[in-house]
Amino acid sequence: MAGYYFIEARRVLTQDQATQLVTATLKAQGPAAVHFHTGLVASSDERTYDPHYKLLEKAGILKLGKTQGGKTPISLTADGEKLLAEIPGVKKVARKGEVEYTLPLASRRLVGVSKVIMDNPSHAQVEYSWKWEPNRAGEFFDASQPLVKSFGTWERSTLISKYGADFYHADARNVALKAVKLDNGWGVSTE
Repeated sequence: MAGYYFIEARRVLTQDQATQLVTATLKAQGPAAVHFHTGLVASSDERTYDPHYKLLEKAGILKLGKTQGGKTPISLTADGEKLLAEIPGVKKVARKGEVEYTLPLASRRLVGVSKVIMDNPSHAQVEYSWKWEPNRAGEFFDASQPLVKSFGTWERSTLISKYGADFYHADARNVALKAVKLDNGWGVSTE
């Protein structure tokens, strides 16, 4: 019995395993993204007066028409079409005279795993740091850049809290996660 505990105690979460686990976790979180519609957009379905539409228009991606009868004509500009074509992962769904877009802005990139602390043979804490990696659209949504700063306080905070804006060029963020040993390797603890 003592041999079993000795062998199990030596089975630790290695730096490489922790790196793979964190990389998979960051990837699973998906990119920061903004959602918007084009076509004849009903303001009851989509709030076309919200700041993300204004930002997309200021960035030269969208052209907003005049709202009439509760509907706003919104179209992609030529520059907007070109930008969306060059960004991987853009999702486009057409329905009822509208096209809904999901535009990725930035992905999380692992900077490094700084520490792996074994709590016991089957539980560990992983301390790591990650940083945003924005694409061209993400640069427009960087909260430290002039385009976002040109909005008032309420609109800036709404862009950050609801529409994907963030400080994409900020220093790396330090985070910890709890890992648990599973039958097929290590996973993130849900405790």
